[in-house]
Amino acid sequence: MQIHSPTLQPVAVVTTSKNDVDHVVTEYGVAKLRGKTARERALALIGIAHPDFLEDLRQEARVRNLI
Repeated sequence: MQIHSPTLQPVAVVTTSKNDVDHVVTEYGVAKLRGKTARERALALIGIAHPDFLEDLRQEARVRNLI
């Protein structure tokens, strides 16, 4: 019988569908995503990103026609 640990290994990968995510929390804020359009989701996530990455994220969202 194999006993499973209740924690993830350091190299474990965890994924979830974008439709399953209600909130994303960073040290820069909380993005509430449920019920939002792709444009609204992109803006909300950019809004809680590290300041060093904001302009790159905005530019990439423009390239992908999200904003």
